[in-house]
Amino acid sequence: MHSYSRRDFVKNASIALAGNRARWFQGAAGRIDLKECVLVTSQNPTPREIKALTVLSEEAYKRSGLTWKLQSSNRATTPVTIYAGLASSMAKPGPRTQAAALNGHVPEAYAIHAGSDAAEHWITITGSDERGVLFGVGQLLRLIDFGRQAATVERGRLPIHSSPKYPLRGHQLGYRPKTNSYDAWTVEIWDQYIRDLAVFGTNAIELIPPRSDDEPDSPLFPLPPAQMMVEMSRIADSYGLDVWIWYPAMDKDYSDAPTVSRALDEWEAIFKMLPRVDAVFVPGGDPGHTEPKYLLNLLQKQKAGLRRHHPKAQMWVSPQSFTADWMEEFFSLVATAEVESWLDGVVVGPQSRITLAEIRRRLPAQYPIRFYPDITHSVGCQFPVPEWDVAYALTEGRETINPRPLGQANILQKFLPETIGFITYSEGCNDDVNKFVWSALGWDPQRSAIDALRDFSHYFAGKEQAEGLSHGLMGLEENWRGPLAENASVAVTLSQFQDMERGAAPAVLLNWRFQQALYRAYYDAYLQSRVVEETAQVERAMAILRRVNDLGWTSVPLQIGAPPSAEPPNGRDPVLLLEEASSILQQSLIQSSGGSLRARVLELGEALFQSIRMQLVVELYRGEAVVRGANLDTLDYPVSDAPWLLVKISEISREPDAAKQVAAIRALLSRTDPGPGGFYDELGNVANRRHLLPGEGAERDPEFRATPLTGFRYPDPFGSHAPLAWKRWAESLFEAPLKMRYTGLNMQARYRLRVVYSGDHPKRKIRLLANEHIEIHPYALRPWPPAPQEFDIPAEATALGELNLAWTGEPNLGGDGRACQVSEVWLIIAAQ
Repeated sequence: MHSYSRRDFVKNASIALAGNRARWFQGAAGRIDLKECVLVTSQNPTPREIKALTVLSEEAYKRSGLTWKLQSSNRATTPVTIYAGLASSMAKPGPRTQAAALNGHVPEAYAIHAGSDAAEHWITITGSDERGVLFGVGQLLRLIDFGRQAATVERGRLPIHSSPKYPLRGHQLGYRPKTNSYDAWTVEIWDQYIRDLAVFGTNAIELIPPRSDDEPDSPLFPLPPAQMMVEMSRIADSYGLDVWIWYPAMDKDYSDAPTVSRALDEWEAIFKMLPRVDAVFVPGGDPGHTEPKYLLNLLQKQKAGLRRHHPKAQMWVSPQSFTADWMEEFFSLVATAEVESWLDGVVVGPQSRITLAEIRRRLPAQYPIRFYPDITHSVGCQFPVPEWDVAYALTEGRETINPRPLGQANILQKFLPETIGFITYSEGCNDDVNKFVWSALGWDPQRSAIDALRDFSHYFAGKEQAEGLSHGLMGLEENWRGPLAENASVAVTLSQFQDMERGAAPAVLLNWRFQQALYRAYYDAYLQSRVVEETAQVERAMAILRRVNDLGWTSVPLQIGAPPSAEPPNGRDPVLLLEEASSILQQSLIQSSGGSLRARVLELGEALFQSIRMQLVVELYRGEAVVRGANLDTLDYPVSDAPWLLVKISEISREPDAAKQVAAIRALLSRTDPGPGGFYDELGNVANRRHLLPGEGAERDPEFRATPLTGFRYPDPFGSHAPLAWKRWAESLFEAPLKMRYTGLNMQARYRLRVVYSGDHPKRKIRLLANEHIEIHPYALRPWPPAPQEFDIPAEATALGELNLAWTGEPNLGGDGRACQVSEVWLIIAAQ
């Protein structure tokens, strides 16, 4: 019998303990089990290093219920210790040596390693600076699979060494009534949201001052704007994030010295009260409209006041909304030694007359460019949704929940190389997914959009829902491609979300990000059912009216609702057709399909107000306006020609002469008919504009500077007084031409052009040329409300059997550049 000494016992016990700890560390299938661990700071940690580990501890607890204690050294024996801190002061020598793998002293870089030694098993997070520690913590949080009282991470995913491609990665967070949610957010909500963004590598936020292009108060404000601005600046500083201010120059005349003096006092009072300001960005317009020489003079003075309270803060400006003349003045001024001595950079965003690349070429090299992309709007914006269906534009509207991962990734790839990075333009949490795509790809542009979505979905919805949610978000973007009635993605995407909905844990169902995606999936599906049904009902009504083309119609005058009369001589009465068609159209507007889908949309709208304060209804949730994301108010808005046809039928019915009624019905039926040898294009309808030249295409040209853009107005300004064709249009921006081309024309025929100019800028002029040099009409205002106009096409224009048409908007405009907006075009062979 073998006898054991005390030394043997201790040795064997240590071997057994080490084996158990190794098995704990590796876990099943090479996973590190983090159920029991402690968090250890670096030696003499800074407050922000401690904050980073606090984030790790608190977010782990929220997701798993596990309590990871934070301490200054590993005083207890635990299966795993997580060390985090600056590479220069890491508490554990081994990991500190490995931290040399960081790229020198690249700002914000981090390294994550896992290993073991004689004393313990460990994970280390080392940062080249305080932000590097925070972003390393964020990366580890995104790697961990959390469950109830469980947390593991794949051993094979470590080590990681990472640093950002672009030094500026931020988002505008405007606490003001104009947003669709932000004005109701508490300090606690803001803290969590800013933290969430930081976990994904965001390093800046942009605030809005109490006075902007908005109402001074909101019934939903939990704090006055100035006080909340202070709180948000404090929150960002606690995480070590930069604080920018978007500060519009709102006064009428900055050439006036007393106005400038008042502005200096007003702005400096704001600068003084904020705990942190790193930069101020003043837009050249939208809002504000100040000539560059006066604007730059103001900003030079404002920077002096800014520096009194924030000595290193910078001053930036954008040439936004400038006219052609003002752009030239701007470039001339910023090249002077005086302006170069104080202006820190230039911002490029919406409503720029020229491209970012051209601005970079014309700016002195010393000025960095910050990109300011609009990620929040769907129409009437910098990056509108390509080929959006008019039904979406009339209902979901400009500020709907809008995940566009592929579109946003494409924009980022095309524009960021000329810049130091971005702070996005946002007016609410409707664009939440887009923010995280930008933050993820701004850190690493080589990542794919789906990979960024997996990261997003894993972190916010958990491992079980990550793959389904990431592909569901891709499906929501696909729902918006092309004609809605024919889009098979809508049903597939809804089915995917319903599967997730049935299997999701209560915490996921209560998660506002999951609720947003569900809301869109149900809204899209309900809308599609309405489009299909209402379009079919319109076609039924039109088929009834087409019976008027049969032989034997009477000329007896009758009206809808008139008492029965004797049998007409020919046995036919147009009023009967009008009545039947009217009844069908009325029913299409009263009885809608998809009742259960509609009910779920309404439930989710209420859930989103409760969870994240989204104001999807104006009256109930106190949203500022329908256009500000309140698309439950337009959930049932008509999406066909039914309302307009009812108006036309009513007008025809009031005609006392039955023969004229018949003629009017036939004219209604043939409204778009160009006649023998003619052509008709509905330029706002992607399925019916074959003569419109496509330009470069939305993927290559997401700003639509050289590509026809399909435009809409939300809410609908025309209502029942215009056909659907006038509620959408093709448009070009600034001086870019909108072109059509016809071939195979009859060289002996004379042609006439009928055109409808619609749009959202009736006071801007349009010009039409044929074959580049023949003026069909000069710059002129369009009829308003829209109405058809006709113009003769000179014989010389079609003498070769071809015709090129080019519309251009009023030259040298500033603002959004939208002037050239064309809805319908008929090319008709004129009567000889």
